[in-house]
Parts: sequence; C-alpha cells; structure tokens
Amino acid sequence: MANVVVIGAQWGDEGKGKIVDWLSARADVIARFQGGHNAGHTLVVDGTVYKLSLLPSGIVRPGKLSVIGNGVVLDPWAFVEEMRALREQGVAITPETLMIAENTALILPVHGELDRARESVNTVAKIGTTGRGIGPAYEDKVGRRAIRVADLGDGPTLEARLDRLLQHHDALRRGLGLVEVDRGALKAGLEAVAPEILPFAAPVWKQLADRRRAGDRILFEGAQGALLDVDFGTYPFVASSNTMAGMAALGTGMGPGAVDFTLGIVKAYTTRVGAGPFPAELHDADGQRLGERGHEFGTVTGRKRRCGWFDAVLVRQTCETSGVDGIALTKLDVLDGFERLRICTGYRLDGAEIDHLPIAADQQARVEPIFEEMPGWRETTAGARRWAELPAEAIKYVRRVEELIGCPVALLSTSPEREDTILVRDPFAD
Repeated sequence: MANVVVIGAQWGDEGKGKIVDWLSARADVIARFQGGHNAGHTLVVDGTVYKLSLLPSGIVRPGKLSVIGNGVVLDPWAFVEEMRALREQGVAITPETLMIAENTALILPVHGELDRARESVNTVAKIGTTGRGIGPAYEDKVGRRAIRVADLGDGPTLEARLDRLLQHHDALRRGLGLVEVDRGALKAGLEAVAPEILPFAAPVWKQLADRRRAGDRILFEGAQGALLDVDFGTYPFVASSNTMAGMAALGTGMGPGAVDFTLGIVKAYTTRVGAGPFPAELHDADGQRLGERGHEFGTVTGRKRRCGWFDAVLVRQTCETSGVDGIALTKLDVLDGFERLRICTGYRLDGAEIDHLPIAADQQARVEPIFEEMPGWRETTAGARRWAELPAEAIKYVRRVEELIGCPVALLSTSPEREDTILVRDPFAD
C-alpha cells in the first residue's frame, strides 16, 4: 500500500490542512514530522471550523491514528490547551488515537522568552519569528541539551537535563538583560504537565514499522513550506527545521523507502508571511483583492499575508528539491472574476535572465520577475467537484501551471470545504 508525504511547496499557508484532512480518509495513520505549534491549519468539516497548530490534521477523523513524530518540537502546555479545545468540539483524543514520539524535544517557556527577547533587540534583520520558541528549542536539540518527552517520566534524567539546559540559558539571559531562570518553577511546571503528556508517549518508530508491515497506509504531514526550509529556503527568513519531503522519514523514525508518493500543496497564487524576498509580490489593487478574497491572515498569528501572482519558478524549484510527484492546487476560486492573470515564468538579475532563485540573499532581493499574462474567467469555480464544472479559461490556467512547473496536478481544491475537491490522481493508488 502506498504511503504519501504532504508538504507545502511555497512559503506555507497553501491549504495543507484541508488536503491532509481529505487524504486522511484514505489513510490509516497520519504523522506530523517537523515544526512546532506555529504551523496553523484550518479545517472546515460539515460547517465546523477546527483550528490546529500542533496536532495532526487526521485527529478530527474517527478511527485514525495520529502521530507526533520526533522531528517536531512540542510545547506541552500548548498541546494540552489544543487538546482541550478540540475535545470541547467533540473530538475524541486518547492514547489509542494519538501517539507522541518519546524522543520528541520539548519547547519550554525559556525558549519563547529567548525567542522574543532576541527579536526585540535585533536591529539588523528581523526574521519574523512567531516568538513561540520553536527556533531556540531546535537549537537546544542539536546542542544536545534538550529535555525530551521521555525525560518527563525519569526524575534523575530530568534533573541532569535541567542543569545542562540552564547552564546555557542563564548565560544567554544575562547577556540579554533577563533574569536567570527560576529552576524550581520550571521543574514544577514540567512535573505538573507530565501526566497530561506521558500517556501518549510511545516508540513511534516501532509503531509505524509495525503498521507498515501490516499494510496500513501512512500519511506524513509537513508544516510550513519548502521555501522556508532551513537549507533550501530564503535563508535567513526561514523555519528552524527541514520542511521538505526528505524530512518525513527522519522525523518519524522510518527509512526513506517508506515514502511512495510526494504531494506538494500549491496555492493558485503566492503568499508569504513576514519578511524576506518575494519576487512576484503585488503592491496594487490586485494584491489587495487576492488578500481579501483569500482571507489571507495567519491561522496562528493573525498576521496579514503578502500576496502576489503565481511564481512558477519557485514552485518548479521546490518540486525538484523535494521530489514532488504531483501537486494539489488550492484556492483556484480566489482567482474568479479577474479579467487577466499573470504568472511569473522567470527572473531577471542584473540584466540577465535566470530560471531559478539564487541562494545569495542580496541577489534574491534584487531579482525582478518576468511575467506571462493569461485571460481570466468570469464564471465561478467555487465548489466545483468535476473538471466539467470548471470554466475553460480556468482549465487553461491549470494546464499552464503544470507545464511551467514540470509537475502534474493530482488534486484541485475549489473551496475550504472538505468535499470541494477534484481528484485527478489518487496518491495512495501508486
């Protein structure tokens, strides 16, 4: 049975939540493999809106196993709050429906405090962090001083990890003018939240291996987008983790052979939250219209997203670096009613045409988009569930996108509703 990894192929906010939710009907296990609770997903199911930040999108589907993999950094207090909110909406969350990898690193209050303090004193180039401690938590993970889920049930280990962690953080805090960490309060907070977390702790790598051998279908759910990847994104305006498909195996404890199909989620136009290069960005009425019609505000932060035309150069690049087999094109309905549409097909840098976004930050900031214009359509695509329901010009637009990015459309989304989806190629059928 095929296993599928879903990633965002732009700067995030592509509509992964709905697509993962839609695909989870065909999956047995849904696993998050990177990121933290800064990655917002909004699901609309039978008119009910679910807002997820940390929990996998499959959690709202009965009978599925949801997994938080070791590649995620987990804020235990945010986890408890999100779980409480979903339970109030009638979602059943038990150790039978949700597992957390024992070796998942924790986000602590000291991480959020450090995150916000750094950003407030940064006068060179603000990254646009959400201030939730994701970056500092990943730093402690690679610095070998993180507190992990399993440590919550092991008193001596927790004591030793706290000593190592605070030796580092207290020095940083003194340099930033912050008071040193109250060790007793931090330990007490961890001991208090531990009973809420430990029942879900499990050797996820083993559970997934067993499920795979049993023939279960596994859906790997990424957060953010490929252009925010710490290696291949628009550095330094990126996430603190690898956001591309290759992370799915590492972030859950499975080998690379576990992934059979990579689905890239792509918005029919382009958006970005926060600072950083954005070659196809619009600062006119069209950009304003895209933002208003697409309700372009962050699920977690509420920040207004920058909007622009579809950038085929960037999507082609991320399809290559993530090995995307097919894309899910979302929010096509936002383009309804435009008299003309534009697609970025290349860049111009210092007078020369180039076909990719360069790595150097100063060059990224200087590239100029080369646009191709296409006619729009007056009819609506909202709610379409078959190709025959789409206007001819909308189909031409989709086909041109496929041609420019060198990757076929597997799914087409025409509204936030779960069933307003046109299936072209079932990723689980491969």
